[in-house]
Amino acid sequence: MTLWHDWRAYRRFNALPPRDRAIVFYSETRQDWHHFDPLIEELTGGLGRTVCHVTSDAAMPPARPGLHPFRIRSRTACTWLFQMLRADVMVLTMLDLHNFHLKRSIHAVHYVYVFHNIGSTHMVDHASSYDHYDSLFCVGPHHEAEIRRREALHGLPAKHLFAQGYPRLDRLVEAAAARPPREPRGPGTVLLAPTWGEQSTLHVCGGPLISALLGAGVGVILRPHYQTTRLAPRLVQGLRDRFGAESGFRYVDRMDETDSLFTSDVLVCDWSSMAIEYALGLGKPVLFVDVPPRVRNPSYTDLGLEPLELRIRRELGAILPLDRVAEAPAAVADLMAGGQGFRERMVELRAEWTYNPGRSAATGAREIARLADERAGTGAAGRPR
Repeated sequence: MTLWHDWRAYRRFNALPPRDRAIVFYSETRQDWHHFDPLIEELTGGLGRTVCHVTSDAAMPPARPGLHPFRIRSRTACTWLFQMLRADVMVLTMLDLHNFHLKRSIHAVHYVYVFHNIGSTHMVDHASSYDHYDSLFCVGPHHEAEIRRREALHGLPAKHLFAQGYPRLDRLVEAAAARPPREPRGPGTVLLAPTWGEQSTLHVCGGPLISALLGAGVGVILRPHYQTTRLAPRLVQGLRDRFGAESGFRYVDRMDETDSLFTSDVLVCDWSSMAIEYALGLGKPVLFVDVPPRVRNPSYTDLGLEPLELRIRRELGAILPLDRVAEAPAAVADLMAGGQGFRERMVELRAEWTYNPGRSAATGAREIARLADERAGTGAAGRPR
């Protein structure tokens, strides 16, 4: 039944006039939507464009004028959609285009990658994760430096690197400005939102860490990564069962939820790129639990560039060694004492690490429209692979 519905959606997509499917967004999961929404809002709003959004998630994006939504969930139908796609521009946050089953189209399509985090490209991701894109919409100068260095080292064709910025961060800054500033009280409240995987904080020391914080009167909001809830549900449920009755404990099961960002004083995480958004967007510090880093590219040092995930620890907060988890409450107290000086430093780093603060969505949308117009006007083919 799912495959039948998918083929119907595919036929509806192909039945659209070419101008209506000139710009296509594809999201694997609903987590991609908050990266696409600002761009689609600008395209369908002020720029008056019609766009398509194809998702493989059960949830559909909210309806709006100028947006054609499609759900294609089966691997077979999605693979066919990609391989036979006829569009001018396809926009994705998906890594490893053409490396696995989702390939570039046999037709001329210009592929745009929109970053779904601020972190670097060469340690956490596979070495070739970005090689098959035509354009990368860079968050900051570190993305440009890393991609250009890889191209030079491996003789790859130069991509179109566009200085966009990070709309998700802009929206967070805007939302924070609309709320009264939070003044920490007592031991404070932490948001525990680590990355996922066997070496992540929840797997390595989640129980002892939460116990130490609650025992010192520090409130804990647990917001696990969606991959943790999917791949290790028993771990998450065990923590909920153990601490759920504690008055200072709260569980959040939606990564797109934002209230926990504003009602916490300190973020506790490990290698999650959310740390950069939290500190730069809200001006609040981060406590990094020193679990082993996630490395998918063992040759990342060949670029000779320090990944932002490593550098941020010296800028955004403090590091908690694994043999000192019991000292987490004291580390939280020290970070909360940073005050206004820390917030001012985060504003400076925001301007240093990200392009177009406050206007990245409009900037990116205009460039997507320009690329679509350029292809429609010239009939130029995308770079062959």
